[in-house]
Amino acid sequence: MKNTATRKMIIALFCGTLFGFGLAMSQMINPDKVQGFLDIFGEWDPTLAWVMGGALLVSIPGFSLLLTKEERAQIKQGVIDSKLLIGSALFGIGWGLSGYCPGPAISVSPLIIAELMWFLVPLVTGMIIARLMLRKE
Repeated sequence: MKNTATRKMIIALFCGTLFGFGLAMSQMINPDKVQGFLDIFGEWDPTLAWVMGGALLVSIPGFSLLLTKEERAQIKQGVIDSKLLIGSALFGIGWGLSGYCPGPAISVSPLIIAELMWFLVPLVTGMIIARLMLRKE
């Protein structure tokens, strides 16, 4: 049993490291690059669309190969409720204002960039509040 847990941790570490390198190479950790992509009515920078397209090319076939029919049937689709709308709005506002998405923000956090803390502190606070709210249900 211990070997399986250790193997899973090593695979998770490898995947997380690979993900972090991908974020850095694609400049998703650069808030100016992200805000340029989001500025569709100004000086729009479409290069991050290639990053998203590449992610979809890998993830869609990957999930279809890895998930069983039962697991795919359990995925809820089309459920739009207040939690989804509020969470999506908060995510979009935070991403647009800061230029950071949670994944890239966490991968850059060891650099201790002062402006990043304005994003990370509310991110972690929101995660704690969400967890507490979900426990009450």
